[in-house]
Amino acid sequence: MKIKGGDFLIHKTDPSSIFIPEEWNEEQIMLRDMVQDFLKKELHHLTEEPDATKDITFAKELLDKSAELGLCGLHINETYGGTNLDFNSGLLFTEAMSWGFSFATTMGAHVSIGSLPIVYYGNEEQKKKYLPKIANAEMKAAYALTEPSAGSDANSGKTKATIDQENNRYLINGQKMWITNAGFADLFIVFAKIEDDKNLSAFLVEKSFGGITLGEEEKKLGIKGSSTRQVFFTDCPVPKENLLGEREGGFKIALNILNSGRIKLAAGAVGGSKFALNKAINYAIERKQFGKSIAEFAAMKHKMGEMARKIFAAESAVYRTGKNIDQKEQELQKEGKSENEVKLEALREYAIECAMMKVYSTEVLDYCVDEALQIYGGMGYSAEAGVEMGYRDARITRIYEGTNEINRMLAFAELMKRAFKTKELNLKQAGKKIPSTLIKRFFRIQKLTSEQVIENYKNLFLILSKYSFDAFGMELENEQEVIMNLSDILAETYVAESVYLRVKKLKQSKGSNSTIQHKENISALQLYEANIKIVHCANTIVDSLPDTKNKVLRYYIKLLTPQPHLNPTRIRRSIAESLVESKSYNW
Repeated sequence: MKIKGGDFLIHKTDPSSIFIPEEWNEEQIMLRDMVQDFLKKELHHLTEEPDATKDITFAKELLDKSAELGLCGLHINETYGGTNLDFNSGLLFTEAMSWGFSFATTMGAHVSIGSLPIVYYGNEEQKKKYLPKIANAEMKAAYALTEPSAGSDANSGKTKATIDQENNRYLINGQKMWITNAGFADLFIVFAKIEDDKNLSAFLVEKSFGGITLGEEEKKLGIKGSSTRQVFFTDCPVPKENLLGEREGGFKIALNILNSGRIKLAAGAVGGSKFALNKAINYAIERKQFGKSIAEFAAMKHKMGEMARKIFAAESAVYRTGKNIDQKEQELQKEGKSENEVKLEALREYAIECAMMKVYSTEVLDYCVDEALQIYGGMGYSAEAGVEMGYRDARITRIYEGTNEINRMLAFAELMKRAFKTKELNLKQAGKKIPSTLIKRFFRIQKLTSEQVIENYKNLFLILSKYSFDAFGMELENEQEVIMNLSDILAETYVAESVYLRVKKLKQSKGSNSTIQHKENISALQLYEANIKIVHCANTIVDSLPDTKNKVLRYYIKLLTPQPHLNPTRIRRSIAESLVESKSYNW
């Protein structure tokens, strides 16, 4: 059976079919460790936070050093000087690179959004000309999409490209803002509308072409070491052969590149969360109050245990998704698709999961950096400890690659499109399989298995979606609060299932030991917390509907979301004690 994005909602997943982080091979672990060691050597000894408003040479030179290690060409085919990592390994690289603080943004702009448009959409001449120079960092890349009046609504941009027939070129005029790496970029992926076109086109614009001026470095809340500037184009001459992809194909390029950026940002958020937790663990061990380490206090155990739960959950779902993208690529290759089609269609297939995980993981990161600072107490508020930098740096992750609000709505909208427009997912048929007899059967069960609990969540999502459509019709798209709550139920279901499948696969392959027991506890705790969130979202949806069969919906919520019976305090303490014993999150 062909694998499909969003399919988890209507079909059971075999645990043996998913990837779990315990399966990283030796080469992948070596890559992760090499990246982290490089960042520790180059960055972690610094006594002051890098600041691009004072010096942009540091980030530029660090890109050069990264290229010497082969890190700038990981997503580029070997033909063009790269190493062409599989997608999931690329996510692990992004997780490791998050230990580079603001440099992770610099690197991400260069190797991801700054080069992937060429990898996916470039013709052979464009790839030969630019990709080897990006891979060795001879050319630093930037991605110029956002404008002062065009953020989430990217296609409303006003930057124009007029055709200069006499000189066989385009002349670009306009303004871009929030452009990462702009201070030292040699190559910009620029989005503009040709003449009076309705949709954007994309262009490969070298700074050496002329007609480009830069604003001052932005003074930002976080990621201060990353260069961020406005870019102004005044009759910037661009050869016609530097049109990337098709005319008016730029909006499609932007959307597809964002799918990749979202799941990579999710992986980076997982890495940042682990870094925050590890710092918190070690500080809690060392910090003594009232005659003992604060790691021994129950309140601190709660914080560390909860951070570990959230991290374990996020990474389970992120790498499940990454492997699915790899598997889809293999499926498409067998169908004889071109390399560009393979990569693009595989990403597009999992646009729902990419959007969900961007939201989920960045909110895990925000929780972890906040609690890490809290564990540090007053010292955390001081720049000396370095924790406040992580707190500030993390805040941008809920904004870029599409705000979390946009991504919540995008995930739900994409699911509905596949269900009712393209007919790729038969949600309607799945909804019909929730008869009253099934509800009654669940009502009689005293204790549900984890699998049954997750199935209940899926059924509840389908029921609430149907009632929401019945209540609002096409106006549902304007009921953004309802959509965002539905999206959160969907995400909580996907993440809970990912954790459950991970632990079940581990138990099937490795039997039972203390580490697996801790992970099994996390799985139970994840369902416990997911249930609380899902019940809250479901009741909020019902309260937001017009006066329609609300009693029936509340009945369904009650039947489908009985709170699991466990002691969350005991489980969190047990998890925290294991973390303290090993002095790190090492699962």
